[in-house]
Amino acid sequence: MTVEYLILFAIVFGVNLMPAFGPPTWTIIVLYGLNSSLPVPIIVILGALAAASGRFTLANGFRLLAHHVSQKAKANLNAAREALERNRRSGFIGLGLFALSPLPSAQLFEAAGLTGVRLLPFTLAFFAGRLVAYAIYAGSAKAVEGLTLGDTFKETLTSPVGIAIQVAMLVALVVLVKVDWAKLLAKEARD
Repeated sequence: MTVEYLILFAIVFGVNLMPAFGPPTWTIIVLYGLNSSLPVPIIVILGALAAASGRFTLANGFRLLAHHVSQKAKANLNAAREALERNRRSGFIGLGLFALSPLPSAQLFEAAGLTGVRLLPFTLAFFAGRLVAYAIYAGSAKAVEGLTLGDTFKETLTSPVGIAIQVAMLVALVVLVKVDWAKLLAKEARD
């Protein structure tokens, strides 16, 4: 049974290392719950832990990449980080809502890594949100019982809406780096 736990953790961790176009983790949680002998609460907790660990690792990887961007991009990212850190309460509320939503989170963690925000509180909020979301998904698993893992992954990779969301999130990540946040935020403060 320990091997089953390790396999689940490895699959979810690996999927959450993907910078884009990975299958939604909730599908793995649901399908694992339907097709294994593991108790659903353990699947939910282990899945949330593996997802948060994978996203934390992804963010740290992007933090390393931030050292290789231009000075202008670094200045933009620093200004974005300072703006986020000034308004922490709103940021954590937004993150909590985002963590509960089915939207892809990879680009959010990539942005967090690039901007240099503190990752531990960010990841803990994500973990808490994923615990709730995965419990909801696992609890309603009977509705998707007829799906296969292959069909789910294929749908994720070929869905026009899913592809559009992934592309939009990648564009938003590029915009994050390109926008002169110091200038933009100074202008907003003057208005």
